[in-house]
Amino acid sequence: MDIRTPKEITDFTLAVGKNKTSMPAWRVAVQAIQAGAFIAFGGVLSLIVGFGFPEITSGNPAMQKLMSGLVFPIGLILVVVLGAELFTGNNALLVPACMKGHYGWKKIASNWTMVYMANFAGALLFTWLLVYYAGLTKADPYHSAIIGIAEAKCSLPWMVCLVKGIGANWCVCLAVWLALAGHTLLEKALGCFLPVMAFVALGYEHCIANMFFIPLGMMEGADVTVWQFVADNLVPATIGNIIGGALLVGAVNAYVHLRK
Repeated sequence: MDIRTPKEITDFTLAVGKNKTSMPAWRVAVQAIQAGAFIAFGGVLSLIVGFGFPEITSGNPAMQKLMSGLVFPIGLILVVVLGAELFTGNNALLVPACMKGHYGWKKIASNWTMVYMANFAGALLFTWLLVYYAGLTKADPYHSAIIGIAEAKCSLPWMVCLVKGIGANWCVCLAVWLALAGHTLLEKALGCFLPVMAFVALGYEHCIANMFFIPLGMMEGADVTVWQFVADNLVPATIGNIIGGALLVGAVNAYVHLRK
């Protein structure tokens, strides 16, 4: 298996970052809408599979987490292989080239803002049309499960949610780094699979995934307001995701592998 070394991966992100920050705005928006839908697709699959075997998981709580984790990575695999724009992945990918002086932090802020909003739009559109309107979670156990998920996510202590956000995007960006090591579809898919499966099984908080889980729970009747969704979950999860991706993956690898 001919894979890139850690330094070669980090060197490769320089070209990736320059390409992402120089793309036309319309292309960034379209690819980011796709990415939001891809992550929501992984989310609903993890819900259907993870909560679809209550007779097995009721006495084995780790089994539900494992089953959800085994299928959720399809979202990131689609993002990486098809070149979609994902906010949490870009948290790490844009940092090395910035640290090398190829562009400034304003470019990063502009990309992150546009991609974040378009990810939200893609996730919401998929959630409403292809999940809620299609009736995929209308009946139990899915109806009760998504309501419980949404309410639990919005009742986390603020700092706990932030720390769980750090863990989630540390795993996701490590998955992106591993995927960049490979050349074939199988290598890229395997690189995405293991860390993302781990973050789902561990119950970490991913802001783009939560743009699916919490709105769907609200559509199904969860006792969660828009303010609670944004202030109690989305804000701390997003801050944590930036720390986990930009600092713990992008900055650390750039510092270790690109310093003269």
